[in-house]
Amino acid sequence: MLAAAGNLSAVLAGFHCGGDVTHVYNPLTYARRPHEVYLRRFGTARKRILFLGMNPGPWGMAQTGVPFGEIAAVRDWMGISEPVDPPEQEHPKRKIEGFACKKSEVSGRRLWGLFAQKFGTADAFFKEHFVLNYCPLVFMEASGRNRTPDKLSAAEQTLLERACDECLAVAISALEPEWLIGVGGYAEAALQRVASASGTRAKIGKILHPSPASPVANRDWAGTATRQLKEQGVWPGS
Repeated sequence: MLAAAGNLSAVLAGFHCGGDVTHVYNPLTYARRPHEVYLRRFGTARKRILFLGMNPGPWGMAQTGVPFGEIAAVRDWMGISEPVDPPEQEHPKRKIEGFACKKSEVSGRRLWGLFAQKFGTADAFFKEHFVLNYCPLVFMEASGRNRTPDKLSAAEQTLLERACDECLAVAISALEPEWLIGVGGYAEAALQRVASASGTRAKIGKILHPSPASPVANRDWAGTATRQLKEQGVWPGS
């Protein structure tokens, strides 16, 4: 997985977007150290459940190199705090401060908060679970607004999927999960596509994305996600 992440970072190093996208951040490059610690510490054994997100948020993985990387969760719960070197070309409204960043990634706070509440320690959660992002890049418009991968042009999406599908296939092969859970519809579609091509027997499911942009997610996201996982048979209970 480390090799696949390094290859993906290299392949996407020169990825450029047209239109209103003015900046593209690649945390696998400038936040490589905490990302590698995350993989080495928690991603070295078979997992029963693999959660997949879409791409980094500006105050999460963009700062810490860890998927859904809410700083408090990564630093205090996972015990990861490594130097992060800002990219050469920074957006004036989206500065990279690494673990010194004071802003909170709501999606990450919700996701890791649920796992911490249910499992207690990070080691207990990662014993059977792992979390990855499908696309490692952050796309920003001139205003500082995030542009998600599904809003890129068709040609850009094709190039992105070719590289990201390959990396995801390596992760699935390495972790041999029983369940592949998309955090949102985009990630679920990526899992279905890659699983079909690779021939894995893993079951595929989905939970609601914890983004605050979703009105539904703002109404007890943790309860909704827990219920979805139980109803699909991913977590025990009913």
